Amino acid sequence: MGRAETQPWLRGDAMPDIIVPPKLLETCNSSADRRAWLAALPDAAAKLASRWSLTIGQPYASASCSWVAACTLRDGGAAVIKLGMPHMEARDEADALRVWDGDGAVRLLAADARQHAMLLERCEPGDPLRDAPEPEQDVIIAGLLRRLWRIPTRPHPFRPLPEMTAAWGAEALEDSDAWTDPDLTRAGLSLLNELAGDAPQEALLATDLHAGNVLRATREPWLAIDPKPFFGDTAYDATQHLFNCGDRLRADPEDTIRRFADLLEVDHGRVRLWLFARAVVHSCCDAHPPDSLARLLAP
Repeated sequence: MGRAETQPWLRGDAMPDIIVPPKLLETCNSSADRRAWLAALPDAAAKLASRWSLTIGQPYASASCSWVAACTLRDGGAAVIKLGMPHMEARDEADALRVWDGDGAVRLLAADARQHAMLLERCEPGDPLRDAPEPEQDVIIAGLLRRLWRIPTRPHPFRPLPEMTAAWGAEALEDSDAWTDPDLTRAGLSLLNELAGDAPQEALLATDLHAGNVLRATREPWLAIDPKPFFGDTAYDATQHLFNCGDRLRADPEDTIRRFADLLEVDHGRVRLWLFARAVVHSCCDAHPPDSLARLLAP
């Protein structure tokens, strides 16, 4: 994690003892389970601070699905405490960080699975990669992903990628009455299932590595944070960064995809199919004009 931010903080009505950044408060207000997690957060943070002998500073304003704050260890060392909102995709983050052991990603210093909590290496100065030009981002993210892709020793806790894509498909089907283009959505769903179950090369995936989740550090020039690990098709791991390069992807889909896929040494055609399937399934209730990403990526 990087520098603690200095923007104004919002204190939730149910959170008299802890500062809650606005993005996290908005996320938690969307369901009763999340509000319950938020209500328990002050006590959980206090107990962890005592157990791990931490002095906790202000939280980071950018976090929307976890409470993350800079902290100081008993010996004066710098760290980050992260209490994650229970989230299907992020369930095995600590296990993945143990596998990587600081090789391309932040180091895990301690964890509490029951509290969905981690004590992490702090990235300093912590500037995000998103401030760099996108072609430079391509090179750095591709290099990190190729280091993170590995085959963990079995038995391991990592779920197969089809489990995540099946969850997305189920969510889309629940909204089937609101689909704007049923034929396009059905094509995307079919392709999502086909790609997830027919991977030519599988490894431990980050699944959410983009320029906002890569921070400048001192131990290495750049380190990955906030993985949502699954085991599956390496071509899938190209998609999140490319979605975050939306203007470039729309302007020149073929060359943009091919450049990043070549850096990763994966099939660019397969990456394009993954992008199409995700774009369709995640926007099934939106309009799909000819210049929409789903239409531009359509096979």
